[in-house]
Amino acid sequence: MTTTDESLAADVDACCRLTGEFTLRSGQVSHEYFDKYLFEADPLLLARVAREMIQLVPQDTELLAGLELGGIPIATAVSGILGTPALFVRKQAKTYGTCKLAEGPPFEGKRVTIIEDVITTGGAVRDAVTALREGGAVVDVVCCAIDRSPAGENPLADVGLEVRAVLTKADLDAARAG
Repeated sequence: MTTTDESLAADVDACCRLTGEFTLRSGQVSHEYFDKYLFEADPLLLARVAREMIQLVPQDTELLAGLELGGIPIATAVSGILGTPALFVRKQAKTYGTCKLAEGPPFEGKRVTIIEDVITTGGAVRDAVTALREGGAVVDVVCCAIDRSPAGENPLADVGLEVRAVLTKADLDAARAG
């Protein structure tokens, strides 16, 4: 486990793991689901995740890009601790007003670290990174609260992203078993 908070995996698992039949964003069907909004809505648990995540953010990060919707509370919490400005990235650019894809400071030429809640196949991250890079951002790292991808696999290697996770599915499974 990468976290220094020894009970974090057990607490996140107890709060967020649901069982049943769930269709994931990727289209995959899973018999369990990590409802990350449950830990993100709990200010104490969110703060614990954010404290662990700050250890994963590269020191040269100029902006933290929280992805709509689940990455935004985490990015806000991490931003508050580090004092690094946050950027809020939409799934699609607005079709009205400013028509922006990302709300916050300009990101062209900036070193941006993506902040996400849960990664399984990385589809939402892949879309956001492509758009941010097209806008001139330098993006090499994504930090997530939970990495559900298969152990030892980087689902975002194809777009040159390093994935840094506070917790993995194996961490959560071990906490549940323990």
